[in-house]
Amino acid sequence: MIRRPNILLTGTPGVGKTTLGKELAKRTGLTYINVGELAQEGQLYDGFDEEYQCPVLDEDRVVDELDESMEEGGVIVDYHGCDLFPERWFHIVFVLRTDNAQLYTRLENRGYTGKKLQDNVQCEIFQIIYEEAMEAYQHEIVHQLQNNTPEDLEQNLEQIIQWTEQWMKDHN
Repeated sequence: MIRRPNILLTGTPGVGKTTLGKELAKRTGLTYINVGELAQEGQLYDGFDEEYQCPVLDEDRVVDELDESMEEGGVIVDYHGCDLFPERWFHIVFVLRTDNAQLYTRLENRGYTGKKLQDNVQCEIFQIIYEEAMEAYQHEIVHQLQNNTPEDLEQNLEQIIQWTEQWMKDHN
């Protein structure tokens, strides 16, 4: 029986998933997994995308790598996609959202340019990740969180911590 919930933090690159996820893990004791870092460490790739200048994730190998941890529970997964993960893994999904002007600046500061920069900002404008989450998971577990300011970050942390504590009371 799972004693601690699994949480998915998803959203367009640059919305603050990693900052939120690391701090959430620190405050809750849950295990934080950044899928990009996991893939890099394990070389879980299936080629290279010339257009976006980045490796292509081998989704099956990532799922295989994570499966045992997810069955134990208590994991925060951070990734910009969400439909590759089995629905059974997550008890709640948070889609982080950021104002487009701020997102543009954040991505530019990361070195994103041209098509990669434009496509990621458009992804946010058109709520692509939110729609992906709504299609992949039960609607009642998918929640959007605005993450523009340090105050938003703190409010989001408090909200997720409260949810986590309530989930553990209800399931133990």
